[in-house]
Amino acid sequence: MAGMFAIFLTLATFITGIFWCLERYRWKPARQRKVEAVRQQTEGKIDGQVLAKVGQSSGLVDLLSSLFPILCFVFVLRSFIIEPFQIPSGSMMPTLLVGDFIIVEKYSYGIKDPITNTTLIPTGKPQRGDVAVFKNPNNTSIDFVKRVVGIPGDKIVYDEDKKELRIYPACQAEDQQCSQQQVIPLDLHYTSEKPSEWQQVFSDSGINFYTNEQFNELKLAGKNFTINLNSRQETIGGHTHDILLIPNQLYQSEHFFKQPNQKLGEWVVPEGYYFMMGDNRNNSDDSRFWGFVPERNFVGRVSAIWLSLEKQPDEWPTSIRFSRIGKVN
Repeated sequence: MAGMFAIFLTLATFITGIFWCLERYRWKPARQRKVEAVRQQTEGKIDGQVLAKVGQSSGLVDLLSSLFPILCFVFVLRSFIIEPFQIPSGSMMPTLLVGDFIIVEKYSYGIKDPITNTTLIPTGKPQRGDVAVFKNPNNTSIDFVKRVVGIPGDKIVYDEDKKELRIYPACQAEDQQCSQQQVIPLDLHYTSEKPSEWQQVFSDSGINFYTNEQFNELKLAGKNFTINLNSRQETIGGHTHDILLIPNQLYQSEHFFKQPNQKLGEWVVPEGYYFMMGDNRNNSDDSRFWGFVPERNFVGRVSAIWLSLEKQPDEWPTSIRFSRIGKVN
């Protein structure tokens, strides 16, 4: 189900388009003919102000018809080319932070109907490593942003001890031996785990993330329960990016989505579906917990950050992070 703004924009564009067409091709020519008829009847001796009044259009018609070109431009831009989104949570840290405003390329995964999200013209498919916006499979009124980890046919194995992924391409759902000797896993080029610049702070107001500098400036130590997050790099589909981890924390297996005929923590991505994960690995609600994302749910690929505001969830921004504006890897 499309968002209310998309529905409103489509209806507004359609309605103002009707008024624009009627004004341009019917009402305005009719007024011009009426003005010319009055001029001929008076042999051109009628006052110009009177003629202007005879040819005057309705103020409402002028307003609606003048809005159409603007709404049409916004509709085409937002529906088929790019759409802005704001990052509300820290699940994609450090790639995307709370307060980042991102540009999403709507055409990357097909030209789609803005209401039903049905693909009208195929232009491409999600690739491993892409940062993408998609409709939450459990509630399509909510947009999620995660990284594409698995494409159709990939077997995903999440190693809780090493906190690493293993991806075996070209597997079948019924093939339980795919992760053994028959298929060589992709080389994700993991680096060693090291302390990051981020602190995870648990307080009465919720869970927030601060850099070490912010943490010290705000004097949060001793007032809240905090965790120093670690970081490491992984490479998926040619995209090398940092991921955040809580040291020594393991997920209990019963929280994972259990795919039939597969072990807990192992998934084979079906045809037409994708496996998504957040870069903030211990703080992301993703495919590990609720399963696969249908291709039809994808909105577009994240290409850049066009504005970044220093803020926490549900708080007012305090400054602009100019250094974060640019391409997203």
